[in-house]
Amino acid sequence: MLQKIKNVYILFHINKLNDEDSKIVGVYSSKENAQKAKKKMKTLPGFKDSPNSFILDRYELDKEYWTDGFITVK
Repeated sequence: MLQKIKNVYILFHINKLNDEDSKIVGVYSSKENAQKAKKKMKTLPGFKDSPNSFILDRYELDKEYWTDGFITVK
């Protein structure tokens, strides 16, 4: 019997010198897989220059996370 995935783990890399330079590195079915990817990414060009800029977050599937709307500031 297949186990249904309830959560995913998203690995981000955010350049702390430029908040607009953020990347979704990958989406993983387990925290362990995400941590393996993070270890690998830390050896690659660019990523290895800022190895502490990774963020790993867990998200529950079928759930809204931005529930208050937004405004545009001009």
